[in-house]
Amino acid sequence: MEILVIVFIIFLVACYFWYVSIIARKNKALEGLSGIDVQLKKRSDLIPNVLVIAQKYMDHEKELINEVTRLRTQFESDYNPKDSEQVKGHLKSAQKLDSLMGKLMVNMEAYPELKSDQTLIKAQEAYLDVESNISAARRFYNAAVTKVNNSVQIFPGNIIGALAGVTALPFYEIDEASMKPVLATDILK
Repeated sequence: MEILVIVFIIFLVACYFWYVSIIARKNKALEGLSGIDVQLKKRSDLIPNVLVIAQKYMDHEKELINEVTRLRTQFESDYNPKDSEQVKGHLKSAQKLDSLMGKLMVNMEAYPELKSDQTLIKAQEAYLDVESNISAARRFYNAAVTKVNNSVQIFPGNIIGALAGVTALPFYEIDEASMKPVLATDILK
């Protein structure tokens, strides 16, 4: 009888530590998502400056500039980081904004006066720095998501995770269009 009590206590302690590790991993993933949001917010704050400078020179690119502005506004809407569907939508908006900003930066190369504008050069350098930080934050987030997903999808973590209300989180993935190489000749036609 004593052995059964000891085994049961050991089982409860093991379940508790497994639960704690699942919650800690989920919180690490949420920290990673927050890191992405901080960097995306920095980029979002930088975009209006780039657009104002570019708009002075790029009358032919009004549609692209308007679309970037619209997406930036859409991106800044609130979402629940604990709702995986809302996280997926939020990350998809960020991807669309990435793609359009890439097109905008390539289009800027076609304007000699714009390429030599010192304010724009500094803004582009700041933008590239933020993009590098976003990339690092995405890697951190995806690594944390891998740990969470492994811990809630492998037995007995799947049972403990379900009892704790922790489900698999979405990875930050890029869409097909973002994986294709950008050819400046296609954009500048």
